[in-house]
Amino acid sequence: MSDVPAAGPQVDFVAPLMGLAEHTSFTLVPLDEDGVLYALRSVRDPQVRLLVVAPGRFFPGYTPEIDDETVSALDLRDATEAAVLCVVNPGTDPASATANLLAPVVINHRSMRAAQTVLVGTDLPLRAPLVAA
Repeated sequence: MSDVPAAGPQVDFVAPLMGLAEHTSFTLVPLDEDGVLYALRSVRDPQVRLLVVAPGRFFPGYTPEIDDETVSALDLRDATEAAVLCVVNPGTDPASATANLLAPVVINHRSMRAAQTVLVGTDLPLRAPLVAA
């Protein structure tokens, strides 16, 4: 798996993101030069966006195990085709920003198909602080 997603004109989700049933196509917009912070902006309504982060810089040991159903739905042929991003809740200031480690977004570099998957059998947090206390 790669920590840095392929920049593509459009990312199509095989199923809607949680809470965004009407939005399945997004553009992936880099927000920094380091390839760490991105916006997933809805093609249907550009006002709808999610902040996502490449987790490696903040959570170096984070290596989620993607279930077979997601691997099949995204037609992932090997781990190098997959980029993993975590949805960020920006909070009221940088110190309160958190990342959802329990339900990462997985993008296939080759097809630009994506899915948000809920990891089972793990105690990973839904709200992991991005900045250490």
